[in-house]
Amino acid sequence: MTPSDILRAKLNLETAQLTWPELERHFARGDVIKVAIGMDLVDTALHVAENNAATVQAWLADGRIARAELSDAEDWHELSDAEDWHARQPMFWAVVVAPWVVVQEVVKELDLN
Repeated sequence: MTPSDILRAKLNLETAQLTWPELERHFARGDVIKVAIGMDLVDTALHVAENNAATVQAWLADGRIARAELSDAEDWHELSDAEDWHARQPMFWAVVVAPWVVVQEVVKELDLN
């Protein structure tokens, strides 16, 4: 087993589902990196942890990963407003790669049956 395999397994074990209120303080510090739907969260976190600059820069350039911005926070906050029963209350898979919190919004599929 390689050091990358060990780190991948560790990151996988450290992932958790979080709500926006649990991420909000990390966003306020500028530490949230969002991962596009379709990307592998653990693979992304591994490349960040291993300082694979070429890959991370390419993903940043094409928008597959990005630092969460104010518009993201406003969307996530508005959508999780507990007073609005229509709010979709977004959930995120998250893993810490200090100082970053790497997140990916959970896509909820509609049950059409």
